[in-house]
Amino acid sequence: MGEAPLLRLREVSKSFGAVAAVQNVSLDLYGGEAHALVGENGAGKSTLVKLLAGVHRPDSGTVELDGNPVELNGPADAKAAGIAVIYQEPTLFPDLSVAENIAMGRPPLGRFKTVDRTAMIRQAGELFKRLGVSIDPNRPARGLSIADQQLVEIAKALSAQARVVVMDEPTAALTGVEVERLFAVARSLRDDGAALVFISHRFEEITALCERVTIMRDGKHVSTDLLSEISVDEMVRRMVGRELGALFPKQQVDPGAVVLSVDGLSRDPVFADVSFEVRAGEIVALAGLVGSGRSEVVQSIFGVDPRDAGTVKVLGKTLKPGSPRQAMAAGVALVPEDRRQQGLLMELSIERNVTLPRSRALSQLGFLTGSSERRSAKEWTERLKTKYARLSDEVGTLSGGNQQKVVLAKWLSMAPKLLIVDEPTRGIDVGTKAEVHRLMSSLAAEGVAVLMVSSELPEVLGMADRVLVMREGRLVAELDRDRATEESVMFAAMGQEVSL
Repeated sequence: MGEAPLLRLREVSKSFGAVAAVQNVSLDLYGGEAHALVGENGAGKSTLVKLLAGVHRPDSGTVELDGNPVELNGPADAKAAGIAVIYQEPTLFPDLSVAENIAMGRPPLGRFKTVDRTAMIRQAGELFKRLGVSIDPNRPARGLSIADQQLVEIAKALSAQARVVVMDEPTAALTGVEVERLFAVARSLRDDGAALVFISHRFEEITALCERVTIMRDGKHVSTDLLSEISVDEMVRRMVGRELGALFPKQQVDPGAVVLSVDGLSRDPVFADVSFEVRAGEIVALAGLVGSGRSEVVQSIFGVDPRDAGTVKVLGKTLKPGSPRQAMAAGVALVPEDRRQQGLLMELSIERNVTLPRSRALSQLGFLTGSSERRSAKEWTERLKTKYARLSDEVGTLSGGNQQKVVLAKWLSMAPKLLIVDEPTRGIDVGTKAEVHRLMSSLAAEGVAVLMVSSELPEVLGMADRVLVMREGRLVAELDRDRATEESVMFAAMGQEVSL
């Protein structure tokens, strides 16, 4: 780390109308260091990133680069200052080649000031070689995975000789292997002297990559510490500004009657011969590596995906394959993994999204009344402590955590007998995670059967009464709460011996 900061924010503030998004925040970024920025949804992290990217201008305060004040009046100014932002969902031009995307705005010119395509492709290839990744510079950007799109954005930052690289939740949509590759690239940028800003809700990623952490809450700077000198528990406490209590507030419940019975469920080649039960008041977790077939199993149970064989019974009644409508009528609710694509209609209001599954029950003489819709939506959004301005606002205007609460509210308003949740807390902050866990636990205490798919082992171990482990489409282990440990679950998921 250098003696002086490469980039410094001094007492920066930014408001939108009456909402103070960032208030008097100071931040020092050093070359050769990865700096984590953490806080709950709405803490001001995204606004701070947009101030660095030149998307917003601060109302007050200064930005200094190498000790000199700079004005970032737009993204072009930020790029010229050597600041690059890698977003969770990159914004490449899909119909241009990878090399053209990298060279956008600064293509190498040949004779007569025409674009030197050979040099452009060669430079892109050299950048990927430096990053240690193999992406064809000639291929179109359309069809690239999110992980490869992010690597193209990083190559773009390298080509622009960026000295400050901001990574805004870059791992949310990546697999474990892709995350490791991204981290290897991020470490090489850091080791070459760049100042890295890393935003994530995953503490294990923060501790694996970063040397320093800044915590924000309600738009204000709370603290900056070396990661070697602060515990995860202390970070969580400062983020939420209150004693969080248990992150996994699991209530002890004696299981009741069998609610869900799955027998011999198969869909070639995705999963085969899956059988298990979930009882009233019980939380059962489906664990396993990405691609093990967990999401496909729960979508087949709900009727979204087809199945080749097997039966699904809810409270003793057999469900027809491929009929979500019948599953809903039987009291089954599915909160999907991809809430934006599968769980919400982003252009509709919060209240319409919450009441969609119950629109028939709320209607009078076949017409949905605004008052009944608003009453129902208000009840569930308040119970879930959802933050919004008006119920009539489009759901797309909410933060990720609040969108997840709207998806939950939508299904919980049905009073389900079986709640299936796929990655219930992916991409949401630690305070909201605790609220979702508390809700799941209270629903189980009320007799709801809960089937949860989760890739987060602490969540699996903290919330589940039983853990069912899948590998390559098969159920390979069943562990009760007392026997489930990180080691036993991972051994089973990776093909080691664990007795059923």
